[in-house]
Amino acid sequence: MDAIQQAFIIESRELLQQMEDKLLQLESSGEDPEIVNAIFRGAHTIKGSAGVIDCRFIVEFTHKLENLLDLMRAGEIVPSGELIELLLACADHLGTLVGCVASESLPDEKTEATSSDLGNRLQGYLSKPPATEQDVLMAAVERVEQAGDGGEMETDDWHISLRFGLEVLRKGMDPISFISYLKELGEITNLTTLPDAIPEATEMDPESCYLGFEISYKTDADKSRIESVFDFVRDDCIVSIWPPHSKLADFIQAINAMPEDPMRLGEILIACGALTRNELGQGLQSQQTKQLGGPAQPGEEPSTAAPPRIGEVLINQGKVTRELVDAAVTKQNKVTEKKTLEASLIRVQAEKLDQLIDLVGELVIAGAGANLLARRSGETGLVEATSIMSRLVEQVRDSALQLRMVQIGETFTRFQRVVRDTSRELGKEIDLVISGGDAELDKSMVEKIGDPLMHLVRNALDHGIELPEVREQNGKPARGTLKLNAYHESGSIVIEIIDDGAGMNREKILSKAHERELIGAGQTLTDSEIFSLIFEPGFSTADKVTNISGRGVGLDVVKRNISALRGQVEVESEEGKGSLFRIRLPLTLAIIDGFLVGVGKSSYVIPLDSVKECLELSAADREATLHKSYINLRGEVLPFLRLREMFEIEDKGGKRENIVVVSHGGNQVGLVVDELMGEFQTVIKPLSNIFRHIKGIGGSTILGSGDVALILDVQSMVALASNQQGRSYSMETAQV
Repeated sequence: MDAIQQAFIIESRELLQQMEDKLLQLESSGEDPEIVNAIFRGAHTIKGSAGVIDCRFIVEFTHKLENLLDLMRAGEIVPSGELIELLLACADHLGTLVGCVASESLPDEKTEATSSDLGNRLQGYLSKPPATEQDVLMAAVERVEQAGDGGEMETDDWHISLRFGLEVLRKGMDPISFISYLKELGEITNLTTLPDAIPEATEMDPESCYLGFEISYKTDADKSRIESVFDFVRDDCIVSIWPPHSKLADFIQAINAMPEDPMRLGEILIACGALTRNELGQGLQSQQTKQLGGPAQPGEEPSTAAPPRIGEVLINQGKVTRELVDAAVTKQNKVTEKKTLEASLIRVQAEKLDQLIDLVGELVIAGAGANLLARRSGETGLVEATSIMSRLVEQVRDSALQLRMVQIGETFTRFQRVVRDTSRELGKEIDLVISGGDAELDKSMVEKIGDPLMHLVRNALDHGIELPEVREQNGKPARGTLKLNAYHESGSIVIEIIDDGAGMNREKILSKAHERELIGAGQTLTDSEIFSLIFEPGFSTADKVTNISGRGVGLDVVKRNISALRGQVEVESEEGKGSLFRIRLPLTLAIIDGFLVGVGKSSYVIPLDSVKECLELSAADREATLHKSYINLRGEVLPFLRLREMFEIEDKGGKRENIVVVSHGGNQVGLVVDELMGEFQTVIKPLSNIFRHIKGIGGSTILGSGDVALILDVQSMVALASNQQGRSYSMETAQV
């Protein structure tokens, strides 16, 4: 596969995702010309790119799709729910065809059959008779009523304001002949003669023309054709031609439908039909003068002030309305913003970024080694130089990691289609609300979190949110709400899936857990521990199996996949109110800031974002904690773990011990260590599969000395300490 095909595949998949998003917007917001234009541009771009790589099966299918979208742009086909369903199916099928290009294969019989079926369905819309004038009028009336303007349609007549110059008669021109010529192109529905320019009888010149007319005119001709009526008297009269009020929206729609190419304001107004080239020429001529009314008077110095904007000139001359100028300016700004954005972006292969991150990781390790040797040498200049280098390496590290950070909102947006299709399949009405989409996460994390999120969203749709009639019986709105939210917290990203459904039945979960012997008969669990049972393999409380869920397969995979990312999933639920699934993940899997500690001859790294404070254990504290695993920290119980005991380190240690207080998910625990060795940039190296079963270890790293240090998994540490505290408290209670 060559580079052009790879670029086509990447671009097409991005465009198809954008098309899907726009189609869902069109379904929810109703007819919107800008959205239809965006969908058309996406299909047109895919078709053109497919032609470049000579992919005929994509060109042929996209051509049919493009024809339908073109009629939608022209307003001849109004998008309906059935039509949007078809367009979504076409977008999905285009994705399948692009997949054929990616696999360097031709479509199989099933794919060709789908192409034929969808093509016939598209042709069915293309074969429908175009909308009649009455259909267009009724649609316009409906749009006005929806806008809340009382449903009153304004006149469809053109308005011509005509002022003849004094010299018209002397040059052999008859003003009435121009009025008669107008009747050949259309119908004059109203004509008012303006006598305000006629002077007193004593001052009147019988060879001068003082006439003016205000004309209401009905015609199918465009503005340029109407203007051509007055070609012979263009320099001797003032003509302002105003389009019908009802066509103002058509001009604005035409502006919005234009291709996003760089155009000047006058060119945009000409292209949409609101302005003629002669009118633009007059406006540009007036723009160069000191005043809009004419050139500088004899003896006056030419003006050095900046000329007025051409839009203001045309408005003051009565050539166009301010609404049209504003629409043209908005179009210009959109094109400029898009070109600026495109110029500021560069597409880089993910493999190259991964290679860069790996090299930066090695640079971090080498920098740490140089810094260690410099401190040992005791040379001040060398220590200062390596300190500067370490700071620069840290900046390079942060910049390199930032290159791989993407907004999670792109992942959230893809669930709009899932919610739409699944809710229809289940017969439910569900709105998806997205917030916090600008929170950033490492691209590798985004790719791996997609499947767990999909499981949780589909479970919320199936098990969580009730049917409309059930919700109404319970005093809820018929439409349910599913929320996806993301935010940063303590160096992690938190993703929440929230529904306002039925919630979880605590007793039903307990009963199922007892039935499967997951808990003992007399065992007491907190609500959090009870709800966490749903992540056990094969656990399900569903009364029936559906196409979506109910077999107990999925949630255990969700927890396993999230744990593999050094993450944690929590559950909160209230029966009748809804449920919340909260996922905590590190921002990146590559390089982190760590806090280096020592136990005996071994070194360990704690993620710096989870470290809250460090305390020294006095001799009295050490004596008091020999038979218990918690201390009193400013009036609160702080459970702790001794790393020496946990990792079975044989030496007896020194005379001093310290507690590093760490936090995860709102819970705090202490880690007892021998030595505090300070901050340390940590390049995370994965452990071999044979070490994956060791609890409390999340990876390894290489120190500047070349030694290997283990990276502690704070999440596991918190869970272990909490369980240990519970057992210790139970034993003390029993003794009492």
